[in-house]
Amino acid sequence: MRDVLGIAQANRHTADRIAAALLAPDPRFGRTTDGRWTVAAPPTETSPTLDACRWAVVDVETTGVRAFRGDRIMEIAVVMLDGTVAFHSLVNPGIPIPQFVAGLTGIDAKLVRDAPPFEAIVDALLQALEGCVFVAHNARFDWAFVSTEVERATGLLLQGPRVCTVRLARKLLPDLPSRNLDTVSYHFGIEIAGRHRATGDAVAAAKCLGRLLKLAKDEGALTLADLIGVRFQVSGTPPQTPDTRHLS
Repeated sequence: MRDVLGIAQANRHTADRIAAALLAPDPRFGRTTDGRWTVAAPPTETSPTLDACRWAVVDVETTGVRAFRGDRIMEIAVVMLDGTVAFHSLVNPGIPIPQFVAGLTGIDAKLVRDAPPFEAIVDALLQALEGCVFVAHNARFDWAFVSTEVERATGLLLQGPRVCTVRLARKLLPDLPSRNLDTVSYHFGIEIAGRHRATGDAVAAAKCLGRLLKLAKDEGALTLADLIGVRFQVSGTPPQTPDTRHLS
């Protein structure tokens, strides 16, 4: 709405209603389950096997919980399934860090004063994510912040397959009293070294993912489509559209 129709001040709700009015009646367009508009009937691609996927487990520490209302990333880590840290950086958010957040994470204004802004790390971050399935514990939260920061820094809309370990845990560990990272990690006997810091949480989430993938395979999941499709009802993979940055 901003770039095509020039409605610079339209909020997301208004823009969504305008887009629906313009695109919904046109059979050349379709909409993904997470709300994005695409060209209808994209070519069908063979889903990769779970063993062939590269998994990038992401964790962000942020100034608050409102990705679309001004809160910013102040630390981010990307960890591979084997525990390798592919990327990590503190980030200067450019806004004050609330005292509660500083107390919870240990990240305060002094710690990030000399840290790079997000636009200085975005290329290295995208390189670490390239060709991977985006995974996070509560993926909607981390994806919202990362995609918002990437769009702000580059103008590109981040897209690609993503998996939420919280949702996997709900399906595969139905008897757990909670699916937060502490509970799931404890269930698997995984120690979190550095709770509420991006690297520590991402490493623990990667270990949990490894255990959850094994359970999913035991339940018959063979491909990424099995994992993100009807079987487990986790986030889907939107088809490619122009001017986007894809993870795979």
